[in-house]
Amino acid sequence: MTHQNNCRGGCVIEVILAKTAGFCYGVANAVNTVYDLCAALKQDGAPLVTFGPLIHNRVVTDELAAMGVHAIKSLSEVTNETVVIRSHGVSPAVTDELTRRGIKYVDCTCPFVKRIHKIVSAANCQVIVLGDEEHPEIQGIIGYARDVHVLKNMDEVRAYPFDLNAPYILVSQTTYSVEDFERARDYINQLGANVTIVNTICKATAERQEEAETLAKQCDAMVVLGDPNSSNTKKLYNICKKHCELSYLVERIQNIVLNILRLNGKMGITAGASTPPAITEEAVRYMSEFEQNNNQSFADMLNESNLSLHTGQVVKGRVITVTPNEVTVNLNYKYEGVIARNEITDDPAADLDDLLKPGQEIDVFVIHVNDADGNVQLSKKKLDSQKKLVELEEAFTSKTPVPGKIIEQVKGGLIALIKGVRVFVPSSQISNRFAEDLSVYLGKTLNFNILEFDRSRPRVRVVAGRRELASVEHAQKRDEFFATAEIGQRITGTVSRIASFGAFVDLGGVDGLIHISELSWGRVKNVSDVLSEGDTVSVTVRDLDPEKGKISLTLRNVETNPWNAAADKYPIGSVVTGKVVRIVTFGAFVELEPGLDGMVHISQISPNRIAKVEDELAVGDVISVKVIDVNIDNKKISLSKKEADGAEAIDQPDLDESIEQDEPIEQEQEEFEQE
Repeated sequence: MTHQNNCRGGCVIEVILAKTAGFCYGVANAVNTVYDLCAALKQDGAPLVTFGPLIHNRVVTDELAAMGVHAIKSLSEVTNETVVIRSHGVSPAVTDELTRRGIKYVDCTCPFVKRIHKIVSAANCQVIVLGDEEHPEIQGIIGYARDVHVLKNMDEVRAYPFDLNAPYILVSQTTYSVEDFERARDYINQLGANVTIVNTICKATAERQEEAETLAKQCDAMVVLGDPNSSNTKKLYNICKKHCELSYLVERIQNIVLNILRLNGKMGITAGASTPPAITEEAVRYMSEFEQNNNQSFADMLNESNLSLHTGQVVKGRVITVTPNEVTVNLNYKYEGVIARNEITDDPAADLDDLLKPGQEIDVFVIHVNDADGNVQLSKKKLDSQKKLVELEEAFTSKTPVPGKIIEQVKGGLIALIKGVRVFVPSSQISNRFAEDLSVYLGKTLNFNILEFDRSRPRVRVVAGRRELASVEHAQKRDEFFATAEIGQRITGTVSRIASFGAFVDLGGVDGLIHISELSWGRVKNVSDVLSEGDTVSVTVRDLDPEKGKISLTLRNVETNPWNAAADKYPIGSVVTGKVVRIVTFGAFVELEPGLDGMVHISQISPNRIAKVEDELAVGDVISVKVIDVNIDNKKISLSKKEADGAEAIDQPDLDESIEQDEPIEQEQEEFEQE
């Protein structure tokens, strides 16, 4: 229905009512049934109750309450009343208890819902239901299925571990979004899962959603009439909001604030399945004949609207007090407004005193006005987030990095607070390297790229990452390091990772490697015996390769090099004691002290000719040897066992218990080069 009205101020508004607005068959049947029952039971005074609110509409439920019909939450509340099962339906456990207790009941379950009950009860496989698990319709469906899982949205569909070898059947809530159902269907088909997909969305719901989308695309403003708690009404609002920025969800047309509507153009009106026809008729009449009925123009109504507050209104206020949990605001209204902490910021560490000051003038969004209790609930975050979302969208479009603070670790990644908006950061996007422990990033402020900005969802999806930024930052720090670093330079760093062949040290954004052979002058069997991740170490630069980006480090201290005093401690001709640490075909290496080995050639082991070193010596043997040559420049000491046999050994330092000689391994070198 279309009606055009010319207001006194020269504005023109065309009101278009959706053909499908208002009660669906199931709701209309339930409401009419209760009205008929009230008339029939009135004569004998028999009471009537509904198992849960008959519909999500306070106008209807208040009217029924006035007629003596009230809703119950549990069957334990029933005594001798007749129970009405609403259109959402119930689980078999409810009807079984009613029968067992002999309680009269009238089943007003919607036929479309009963169809779902029949499908899932006959299923011999796992049942997947698309919908809100807390919704009464879904709770009833669950009771009919043997093996059932409820998935609320596409994120949960994508995360569900489908077994490609197992059969499934998929249904949905009757008021589920048609668009979301189709997206889920397409995803499952692409996945190749063995799923029988049954479209159980109510035909009237689908038609209402399609018409709302069409109407929203051609109108300058959209009004969705219905209870904010109604699932199908909220879906209608989300559809309208996606295509028409000036979309509003209100219970009655009088709740809308006229100063937020454009004064010229088309206004579309639709209504949820639980909205009585009288309310939609009232809305059209109110918008089409307001001037005649009220003898005032839109301009007059704008002035009057400042005298009252309505849900969804944006108003100016002045901060009165600030506490750790809430802020009170003067709205120039009969009641003060309250902004709860979670309606100001998502940052758990934020201090409200730093964000708002007494006397400060701010814009606020009216969440709820309860004149009976004198409460006005406000939100600052809703307005701020809209502004910040625009800034994030611009950053996404321009590919401009933005700073953010990591505030929470979640499954699959982290949550960053960027411009006051909670943004998901996948674990693969937090660094240009594999991050094993994400908790180390908590509390850090970093730069991020906005990787995804999707307004097509009911809640805008924003994904950020810094893998590319980390690569650029790492390259810059690497270039800066190689520009100033020198071989022999002493530098302090932090052990960032332990490997079998050595330890990686963070030198301020770039990593260098201490090979296991450079951890000590003595032998090291395991790197973890010397270092742990997070240790602060002082290292010396051994080698630099700017082209490959390799930095070789050593933990050895030049001043404690045992070769410095080797000539004095082990003069030629002296007899000393050592431990055999390695055997080769041409002889045996003998450790004289940690970091100092000498070589006993096979010809110097025994006065008799031997074919194999192992015939005379074994690793771990402690033997006496005579020093026959010392070459400090080449770090070589030649020893003789046969000349020392029978001679007295001189005193020496205790030998390291380690007997294994670590040699560079080709695989380790390759792994180092890859790092």
